[in-house]
Amino acid sequence: MGTDLTASTTPFTPPSTEDDSLSWLRLIRSRRVGPATFRRLLADHGSAAAALDALPGIARAAGLTDYTPCSVAAARAECAAGQRAGLQMLCLGAPDYPLELADLTDAPPVLWRRGDAAHLARPMVALVGSRNASSLGQRMAARLARDLGAAGLVVVSGLARGIDAAAHAAALDRGTVAVMAGGADTTYPAENAALAAQLAARGALLSEQPPGLAPQARHFPIRNRIISGIALGVVVVEAAQHSGSLITARNALDQGREVMAVPGHPVDPRAAGCNLLLRDGSALIRHAEDVLEALEQPLARARARRGAASVPSLPSSPAPAMAPRGQDEIRALHRGILDRLGPAPLAEDQLARDLALSPARLAPELLALELEGRIARHPGNLLTRAAGYH
Repeated sequence: MGTDLTASTTPFTPPSTEDDSLSWLRLIRSRRVGPATFRRLLADHGSAAAALDALPGIARAAGLTDYTPCSVAAARAECAAGQRAGLQMLCLGAPDYPLELADLTDAPPVLWRRGDAAHLARPMVALVGSRNASSLGQRMAARLARDLGAAGLVVVSGLARGIDAAAHAAALDRGTVAVMAGGADTTYPAENAALAAQLAARGALLSEQPPGLAPQARHFPIRNRIISGIALGVVVVEAAQHSGSLITARNALDQGREVMAVPGHPVDPRAAGCNLLLRDGSALIRHAEDVLEALEQPLARARARRGAASVPSLPSSPAPAMAPRGQDEIRALHRGILDRLGPAPLAEDQLARDLALSPARLAPELLALELEGRIARHPGNLLTRAAGYH
């Protein structure tokens, strides 16, 4: 995984007033500001309000003359929509923010929750798999969900048809959380509306997207990092070789989570992804006892943390200002960065080594290129050149 350039021993302090919360929401909803950029801006400027004030100037320096942050009116409208839908806003670093998720360098600064917050305080395991699941696969997911729930784990999944739905339904009595690709109040697919209502009453639904947002294709891979990041490990029950479940498994590996898979018949395409994971060293799962054995150490750490929980860290004061640089030097540095980036992700710390730059010198240039839309960030502090830039 990439190095978190913003980490220190100073706690990540969540907003303490309504105005602070509104500033957090405005910052993360501002154009081209994702979770990693949010953290950098907060580290550099000390507060979300100060970062919002600085953002237009940063954008101008990156060549954007028409940049404006998310407006107060838009953020208030989102909060009002959340209240109407019965959602609660969770901010990174707050006591009710999921503990394992908070460890990630790209943890969502703001989440919307629908349902019981108590489930988010317990250790979780993700069960994911094919939408076009076999009857045997759905029965396996249900059995694992029931038995893992009985062992004290909350089952997390994505509320899709097939494996996800079977796992959620079986875990309702013990605790289950659905991570939504759209708004936490928007059910997709529509056929799972009744199950979503049961989750709202007896479990919980989470999303980093605004209330009321209908999910689009690009939201699902982003959502999958939360499914894996919120859990101690991911069990893939059925998955094709090129499926969203394998994206979740790759995210889990990047995040240092356990990856487990249920084996399937070699000629069944719905098992190809699971068999591939097993070939590459994932733990083989036959029943819940195998999952508990694979999660023995993560569970011990999770229980110890819940006796003395900690939160992510940021510097307590703004980073020192860099000495002014000439435009020619800045353009040359940006060209050097872009020359080393392509469609294949590259770790930020590796880029710094390749360019012989300190992380502190590289970070503001990456921020400028990100706001300019010329590079893209991915889970695990990975970078690519944005599509369309050569």
